[in-house]
Amino acid sequence: MDTVLVVGAGPKALAVAAKSQALRAIGLPAPRVIVVESHAVGGNWLPSGGWTDGQHRLGTSPEKDVGFPYHSTWARGRNREIDAAMRDFSWNAFLIEHGTYAEWIDRGRPAPQHHVWARYLQWVGRKTDMELIAGSVTGIAAAADGWLVTVTDAGGGSSEIDCDAVMITGPGRSDRAFTTHPKVLSIQRFWDLAGRRLLPPSSRAAVIGGGETAGSALDELVRHEMLTVSVISPNATLYTRGESFFENSLYSDPTKWSTLGAEERRDVIRRTDRGVFSVRVQETLLGDNRVHHLQGRVTAMADQDGRVALTLANERRADQVHTFDLVVDATGGQPLWFLDLFDASATDLLELAVGGPLTQARIENAIGYDLAVSGLDAKLYLPNMAALAQGPGFPNLSCLGELSDRVLRPDPARRRPGARERAGLNR
Repeated sequence: MDTVLVVGAGPKALAVAAKSQALRAIGLPAPRVIVVESHAVGGNWLPSGGWTDGQHRLGTSPEKDVGFPYHSTWARGRNREIDAAMRDFSWNAFLIEHGTYAEWIDRGRPAPQHHVWARYLQWVGRKTDMELIAGSVTGIAAAADGWLVTVTDAGGGSSEIDCDAVMITGPGRSDRAFTTHPKVLSIQRFWDLAGRRLLPPSSRAAVIGGGETAGSALDELVRHEMLTVSVISPNATLYTRGESFFENSLYSDPTKWSTLGAEERRDVIRRTDRGVFSVRVQETLLGDNRVHHLQGRVTAMADQDGRVALTLANERRADQVHTFDLVVDATGGQPLWFLDLFDASATDLLELAVGGPLTQARIENAIGYDLAVSGLDAKLYLPNMAALAQGPGFPNLSCLGELSDRVLRPDPARRRPGARERAGLNR
């Protein structure tokens, strides 16, 4: 693998770029890393990125940085050297360089605000030799020797990049809401208004979603004068993310994951990651008697004299209608957003690799040890979809060092033909 192109300059991209440089620094082979970013390095952690106002706190410890857990398995006999080289890109090294390490320790290692985490990622980016291209990936096509990626810049001009592997990161767009209504805000619109202190006055607000995106929005809304703030999710209650050693260890060290059955894996993810709030957010909400949970799925919306009437469906009871002055769609990203980038030939190859039409379940089950879709000749890394097959820490910030190890690991001999061979597209 000579060139890997990463879509999005977030933590996963920076982890791969830093590990690639660390490998070269100690004389080991590593690919050229190209990162395509339409906004800014760490942009999803900045107010202008559409997912936050930059002021809220990181939900995980910042010491789970681009090298964590510092337990490389990349090269026998050289792994401690790799870990030592990666410490140059650590959160602690960032603080030491900026003269704030002692203060951070003395204050009890607080979780940084999102914009500070973005500054850390930008610092990592400047210390690597990754090639950063400003623009948006607007097309991915299968090429004879890998992938052909179309990049469109801010001025509308486009170029094509031939690469051996592609890694997709990021949650997709944040500017979509489930319906069009002036009182229904996408998460991007919500943070834009909140950041400019322009959220419309409301007595009854609702947030749709039960995950950390919704949790951050609730954490902001309770700072405003409102009579009630309702959380709408299909779960029976608002769950807190598990933070004990036993749960965290499955995120930091996914080697135990292969010993769990499929239902056990789903149970871990359900209890600790999807549809749960961080401990800090949950503590804030528990102390505010304006916050309530409404169980159900939103199936319909109607305007009611300028307010929003939502129909909530629940299989165990009749539909209910609740009316709000303000609704925030915080259901999070779209897992399969990247499929819109693939042309017909690339889509065909991917369908052959996963064994049928492209569904979330099929793709999740096809993710191999290296976090790429099994059965494709050209690597397509999808760490955001690797939780079920490879471990719950890969889609988030829990084991970025392990993620980069797996992505950059030299390819083993192929054990079965890839999708190109099965489609008669031999190189």
